[in-house]
Amino acid sequence: MFIYLSKKIAIPNSIKLKCVSWNKDQGFIACGGDNGLLKVLKLETQTDDAKLKGLAAPSNLSMNQTLEGHSGAVQVVTWNEQYQKLTTSDQNGLIIVWMLYKGSWYEEMINNRNKSVVRSMSWNADGQKICIVYEDGAVIVGSVDGNRIWGKELKGIQLAHVAWSPDSKILLFGMANGEIHIYDNQGNFIVKMSLSCLINVTGAISIAGIHWYPGTEGYIEPDCPCLAICFDNGRCQIMRYENDENPVHIDAQMNVASIQWNHCGSVLAVAGSQKTTTMEKEVNLVQFYTPFGEHLRTLKWGYCCNTVVYAYTRPDRLEYSVVFWDTKNNEKFVKYVKSLISITTSGDFCILATKADDTHPPEEAEAESGNASYVLVLCNSIGTPLDSKYIDIDPLFVTMTKTHVIAASKEAFYTWQYRVAKKLTALEINQVAKTRKEGRERVYHIDDTPSGTSDGPLDFGKAFTATRDPICCITATDKTLIMGRESGIIQRYSLPNVGLLQKYTLNYRAYQISLNCNSSRLAIIDISGMLTFLDMETRSSAVDGDEQAASTGDPSKFERKDVWDMKWANDNPDLFAMMEKTRMYVFRNLDPEEPIQTSGYICNFEDLEIKSVLLDEIMKDPDCPNKDYLINFEIRSLRDSRTLIEKVGIEDASQFIEDNPHPRLWRLLAEAALQKLDLKTAEQAFVRCKDYQGIEFVKRLSNLQSEAMKQAEVAAYFGRFEEAERMYLDMDRRDLAISLRIKLGDWFRVLQLLKTGSGDADDALLEQAYNAIGDYFADRQKWVNAVQYYLQGRNQERLAECYYMLEDYDGLERLANSLPENHKLLADIGQMFVTVGMCDQTVNAYLKCNQPKAAVEACVHLNQWNKAVELARNHNMKEIGSLLAKYASHLLEKNKMLEAVELYRKAHHFLDAAKLMFKIADEEAKKRSRPLRVKKLYVLAALLVEDYHAQMKTSQQSKAKGKKSEATSALAGLLEEDASSLDNRIVDNAWRGAEAYHFFLLAQRQLYDGNVDAAMKTVLHLRDYEDIIPAVEIYSLLAICSSANRAFGTCSRAFIKLESLETLSQEQQQMYEDLALEIFTKYPPKDNLMTEMDSVTEGAEGKMATCIVTGQTISEYQFWMCSVCKHCASEREISSHNFCPLCHSMTSQL
Repeated sequence: MFIYLSKKIAIPNSIKLKCVSWNKDQGFIACGGDNGLLKVLKLETQTDDAKLKGLAAPSNLSMNQTLEGHSGAVQVVTWNEQYQKLTTSDQNGLIIVWMLYKGSWYEEMINNRNKSVVRSMSWNADGQKICIVYEDGAVIVGSVDGNRIWGKELKGIQLAHVAWSPDSKILLFGMANGEIHIYDNQGNFIVKMSLSCLINVTGAISIAGIHWYPGTEGYIEPDCPCLAICFDNGRCQIMRYENDENPVHIDAQMNVASIQWNHCGSVLAVAGSQKTTTMEKEVNLVQFYTPFGEHLRTLKWGYCCNTVVYAYTRPDRLEYSVVFWDTKNNEKFVKYVKSLISITTSGDFCILATKADDTHPPEEAEAESGNASYVLVLCNSIGTPLDSKYIDIDPLFVTMTKTHVIAASKEAFYTWQYRVAKKLTALEINQVAKTRKEGRERVYHIDDTPSGTSDGPLDFGKAFTATRDPICCITATDKTLIMGRESGIIQRYSLPNVGLLQKYTLNYRAYQISLNCNSSRLAIIDISGMLTFLDMETRSSAVDGDEQAASTGDPSKFERKDVWDMKWANDNPDLFAMMEKTRMYVFRNLDPEEPIQTSGYICNFEDLEIKSVLLDEIMKDPDCPNKDYLINFEIRSLRDSRTLIEKVGIEDASQFIEDNPHPRLWRLLAEAALQKLDLKTAEQAFVRCKDYQGIEFVKRLSNLQSEAMKQAEVAAYFGRFEEAERMYLDMDRRDLAISLRIKLGDWFRVLQLLKTGSGDADDALLEQAYNAIGDYFADRQKWVNAVQYYLQGRNQERLAECYYMLEDYDGLERLANSLPENHKLLADIGQMFVTVGMCDQTVNAYLKCNQPKAAVEACVHLNQWNKAVELARNHNMKEIGSLLAKYASHLLEKNKMLEAVELYRKAHHFLDAAKLMFKIADEEAKKRSRPLRVKKLYVLAALLVEDYHAQMKTSQQSKAKGKKSEATSALAGLLEEDASSLDNRIVDNAWRGAEAYHFFLLAQRQLYDGNVDAAMKTVLHLRDYEDIIPAVEIYSLLAICSSANRAFGTCSRAFIKLESLETLSQEQQQMYEDLALEIFTKYPPKDNLMTEMDSVTEGAEGKMATCIVTGQTISEYQFWMCSVCKHCASEREISSHNFCPLCHSMTSQL
């Protein structure tokens, strides 16, 4: 961003203007003045003409229309950009709304209140409403179609300004006396605004402008100030919202006439006038500020390592978008940064200065500086952060060299000797950790006089000591640091050890300073845009030490106005380029060359070439930077040398370059001599520009006998590879053409040359070409194409990788089968199969390369324990048992009991699985989980015991027959030994838990079905299961069922049992007693029916079988028995069931 007077537009008859307004979307400018003058102007849009490309602003008008309608002086003009309407008002109170029709403006609506005069008008953010305020206190809010929404008379108030909030909920009214009142959008008073910028101000003041940026183009950072209020005395405050208690304060130090935000709320323009120091006349000024009150003159951008770095904001994000645009490869990398302050570049690196994010506190190592508020992030040319430092000082000014970063606030500066990440030894890592203590970071106050020795620890405390003469600019080279102060003093320090060397005094304030490549001369651009120079060495020392320095122009007499950018040449201390308005000048020894028309920002000046970027063009569409916005300029000596070589000849050009020596000119001469095969001149020129590779190339050329061969080599040297290849083939040197293409990495052409040539191609070279092309496709993740070439190149390793990436596991299996035994690739293929869970293929691959242990581990990893046990047996591996136990304990530690059960079950360790399942069921029962869930768990546990019984039976049979291996018999014996020592409850009474909860559920189902007698008889069975179901639940259920069945004798005995339970508290026992008393005072404790509590299940031959369908005792001699759980049921009852009610096995298969 650079500012200068670009165009003056004359108003006819010198009529005095009263107001002006700019339509940012369409580019229209409306201005009103005396005698009813109202004009709409428009600057012509940019053309594609090469001469105009990149110029800052077009100069011709594409529209200049005078609008007739007002008779009095036009005092207010405002745009409705959403609906392309212009609203104007004159001194008589007449309001006209104008509309655009076929390229011209016409009246659409007219309104005159015939009272007072309009002082301000404002459309809201969406263009739907307009608020009009009159001097006498009248307020009218209308819609875009001309209808009045509401009106109000504010008595005793003289209005001057109005502004809408972005959400259209708040109206700000500015009074003639300087007060601002806050109203809601219906005209109700809320509160008077606090104007902290007017503290200690005396005398009459008036409001110069109120502008509330609506946020349509996003904000430059979260919670960004957007409401600007400015007074005629130059005092401004920028607020985040209407009641902001901590606004940003600005003192523009001039008489302000108007203020305005730019289209995206990043720049506030303040226009007005200021008296000169002689107090004779006033000059008109426009000052630019950020939303945080910083005086602004430049965009956030930089250039490093062929990369343009620039920042912009977008509506959909709160952060800055920082773009790293690689101009060489035309690639861009975007980094999102909150609260970006500045971008600084040097060499291959970039520094992003930002405010510290509260959500990411500094690292412990950084915490020594206290609660750091700012961050310096070191990035490479693609935006990858390499290092960062948290600092306490506000980095208003940042510069960097190849080794140092220097950040300065107004009072102090901080130096950081940065390092680029590399592979470090352990010793170097320890050294890096101590860098703060070793003085690689320092803080100095601007009033200090450092001696150059590293004294004391890093102390940010001194940064907060005030100074009367603040810092206003900084610059640095590898050996010198320059600080500019507001009084005009320039301080020179040494680097890397910071020591104050000298002070210089200027009679103006520097805004931007820059040192040349040998730190002998300082360029200074002051706040008015004037460029001057200051020699860093005294004149006498320059004469004694360097005669050439004395012959340069006199810097004290050099002045250029309207300069907004300058750049020293990296390789010549007397050469620099500068931007003056829309012209670029190149100076040698302070003598200018002819200017070049451009508005580009100078990126780099090296090798007599200036690289410039049209940043203003890029900012129109920052997401899509175009190479057309990069411009390279050659300076005159380079252009003249090229012209001499082309038109006069090498000898005369050589003499000219001798008189104006520069490595770039010698390189130009060497290249021209090579083209003409003038090897002697070429060698001399390469020597003069110190190009060792060029000298070697010339020597190699001189050893060649054939002229055609020399020409081909020269063509290849200059990158004309097609031409060089054609020459080699014409000489029948296909081998050289192939060698050239191999050097270039063009393997497609290598393959073509190998196939088309006469004679058999070298098989090894063919395979190399196929594999290189396969690599080309694999690098681009085009695996299908890569497979084709790897097959031809017989590259089995990369082929396996491609099959894996393609998920072609059949192809991978075929490849594994085709490999010989013990091939090194088989283990890798096995690992690939493991990652996708293909157990059989994994086992085959590992066994083929003789790694049974890896196969077992893979099975364990894939939870295929049956396969793992089988493999362990077949290969006589003993560690499978310990591995199983280890894995099970690992699962149990993580409380994954069900996974452990499944593990034991798959490994056929049914008893261990049953133990765990019983444990789970017991725990669920204690938790009082749903009875059905508990029953299911007990059934699963019992089924595992049945599986164990079946396993034992099979083991015994095989042992008896002797057909199985010795290892299997030994395992069966071990299992028998385990069984003998187990708790009988698990093996012999496996179904007790399932039985208990089965009858518990059955009884309740029968009770709710109304079958109370059957329910009572079923509950009577539960008395045997007090160890599984709490007795209080059993006897409570029995009491309910027996009372419902009117068996009060049984009910009484149940209550007696409940009252005697030790698990109940005295209060609970008392409650049971009270309930029993209430029941049995009404009903005698006798069983009315033929039901005896103690003789239900007893028969002549002991305990009788119980039907699991009905819960009744089976008295018949014939009954059905489940082959799985061995429980009985009446044949009549089970006939209607397809599954066993207890274990849920299918009855048809039993």
